[in-house]
Amino acid sequence: MDDDTDTETDANVGETIGRDVSELSTALGDAYRGELDRETTWRSRLDQTTTWSVTVMAAILTWAFSSPDNPHYIILVGVLVATLFLLIEARRYRDYDVYRSRVRLFQQNLLVTTLDPAQEVEHGDWREKLAADYRDPTMKITLLEAVEHRLRRIYLALISVLLLAWLFRITAFMPETPFLEAASIGTLPGTVVLAIVGSFYLGLLGILLRRDEREAKGEFEDEAIGEWKDSSD
Repeated sequence: MDDDTDTETDANVGETIGRDVSELSTALGDAYRGELDRETTWRSRLDQTTTWSVTVMAAILTWAFSSPDNPHYIILVGVLVATLFLLIEARRYRDYDVYRSRVRLFQQNLLVTTLDPAQEVEHGDWREKLAADYRDPTMKITLLEAVEHRLRRIYLALISVLLLAWLFRITAFMPETPFLEAASIGTLPGTVVLAIVGSFYLGLLGILLRRDEREAKGEFEDEAIGEWKDSSD
């Protein structure tokens, strides 16, 4: 009898809390702080990946320019390494966006109306959406969108630096050698190398130019400045 009672109580505890305003507020506050902490943790993981990428790039460039005898294609290896870090960071960004989406759901629908009751709720069914996501967590954006975001924010500049470094390494260290000959790698002709490199960067450009509507939550997509930041008032 006691076991049945305990089971029934456990099954209804969430419903009971949902009917009590004070208990619900406490539960939602704890949930919000928890999601905010998880978002911050994943944000730091993104920064760690970027740091690794920059460190490896610096090491490769230092070695590539330390001696004319060092092969120029090591910089292209650096491009591949940076691309690998880009993919790793894009996967981490998808996880980050899950928790960021939950935080934004709290902010848009709970905190906004708490601070300004005149504001309307952004999502009328926000509690149902949050409950469904807690029951069955899902990614909110595609890997392609995550790659596009991290490429635009960080990795386009890094990979472009490597391209410019590679071109400079070829022309500056072998000024008397024809460009196509200097760009060759072993038995691979320079035209083929340039075609591969050009195709790679055109592919990156194609990702940047995609026009699909963004699904990531909470991204700053404009330059609007809030009036409350004006210290002259």
